[in-house]
Amino acid sequence: MSQSRNPIIVALDVPHLESALDLARQLAPVVGAFKVGKELFVAAGPEIVRRIRDTGASVFLDLKFHDIPNTVAKAVEAAVRLDVQMLTIHTSGGLAMMQAAQKAAEEVALRTGKTQPLVLGVTVLTSLNTNDLAEVGIPHDVGNQVERLASLAAKAGLGGLVCSPLEITRLRQILPRDIQLVTPGIRPADSKADDQKRTLTPKEAMAAGASWLVIGRPICAAPDPRAAAEQILASL
Repeated sequence: MSQSRNPIIVALDVPHLESALDLARQLAPVVGAFKVGKELFVAAGPEIVRRIRDTGASVFLDLKFHDIPNTVAKAVEAAVRLDVQMLTIHTSGGLAMMQAAQKAAEEVALRTGKTQPLVLGVTVLTSLNTNDLAEVGIPHDVGNQVERLASLAAKAGLGGLVCSPLEITRLRQILPRDIQLVTPGIRPADSKADDQKRTLTPKEAMAAGASWLVIGRPICAAPDPRAAAEQILASL
């Protein structure tokens, strides 16, 4: 998926197909893509992806695959056939798993004639901090763990990473220039942080080197979602 002029990816964190499609129709002219996550995909199934794609909008399938290499490769193959433009895997699944995912994306796209999706590695979830990592036995601070996993993802050949805005600057220093960085944890200056612990404003994240901004509640929960998206875009 090539970088568009509009870097906003709207997270459709809603529980029903119709409410997601309603948001997609409102927002398609003013955003770059739509993220379909676990809640919506479990509720609406692959049909939600097909319906959004029918409008011409791009889809970021955020299911964070993490399993043995063969299982993840098969899941990626299904996602390519569904014609998504981005998808996520957990970098903590290891080098072989990431390589299998990337290979599946390339081979199935070539075989089916579909555009190869951007396979994104998820490093450390934005809801976690260093204390949370210690509780699960990872003896690194968040920054070090993100860098470790990001470097492994680059070695595996992934085209992008999902990371906190606060790690963008450092990752830009250690990763190949062509790797795209997709950043959740984006909150406009007048928004609540909610359950995100590592946040920046949209303008700050883009200045740090983000390629794409994933924004959910500040747009979808706004009284006028389109106006909220337009305001964020103008702030950039």
